[in-house]
Amino acid sequence: MDTSAKLIDGKAFALGLRGRVAVAAAGLKAEYGFRPGLAVVLVGEDPASQVYVRSKAKATQEAGFHGVEHKLPATVGQADLMALVARLNADPDIHGILVQLPLPAGLDSAAVVAAIDPQKDVDGLHVENVGALWNGAKGLVPCTPLGCVLLLKDRLGDLTAKNAVVIGRSALVGKPIAALLLAENCSVTIAHSKTRDLPGVCRQADILVAAVGRPEMVRGDWIKPGATVIDVGINRVPTPDGKGRLVGDVAFDEAAAVASAITPVPGGVGPMTIACLLRNTLTAACRIKGVPVPAV
Repeated sequence: MDTSAKLIDGKAFALGLRGRVAVAAAGLKAEYGFRPGLAVVLVGEDPASQVYVRSKAKATQEAGFHGVEHKLPATVGQADLMALVARLNADPDIHGILVQLPLPAGLDSAAVVAAIDPQKDVDGLHVENVGALWNGAKGLVPCTPLGCVLLLKDRLGDLTAKNAVVIGRSALVGKPIAALLLAENCSVTIAHSKTRDLPGVCRQADILVAAVGRPEMVRGDWIKPGATVIDVGINRVPTPDGKGRLVGDVAFDEAAAVASAITPVPGGVGPMTIACLLRNTLTAACRIKGVPVPAV
């Protein structure tokens, strides 16, 4: 019997989602005369952030959106950054605002996120959107967790009554994905570095989500046979040639021998983040304009 897991191809799913969003955006332009508008703010010269912002700009253009980039020096003052956010809040052509995190030292990220209009908070980090998520109200949901749940539903269908274990309790991934899985009628455990017998807790999971930022921490014997594994981690580990390679939070080969399905790293969750950013911007634009949100 073949026990190797089926790969969950996030790259292919994200490509399809981006295509559907582009079709929906063209429909909005034709029927209502507007394009979804996304503003991305990059502060400083962080190389990883620069790569992310370039990818987002390219995806925005390909989707037929109105895209704006604001690149600010690391020396920018808090007041100037807040003034830019206020201008974007007031701009009728901008429906989504994303301030690339982390910000350079000396800037108050929490204050910047709190200043974004919740209706334009396409990262889903504003306290109003966080509250809406946990309350089951209508808000904007963080992109990476949303992508994870879309992949799970595509793979498994109805998630009702599944036991889900989320390793990691960050505001960006761990907590919001737990809330989304609760909304799908899963029984959810949030585990973390202080959890007693973490491997034993993980073995109870029909769905295991790893989002801890520790390379290959989750071993194959932590996985319940037949479980579905979502690996959110992206870690660069050294190689003899000095180039390094990307691995997830899960020891892939070990887990793939036990799980029924697993996301690879790279090519799993990563591509979903930008696709869901576009989806969130489409949703925000429609809500702000008071028109129906297309099903994508």
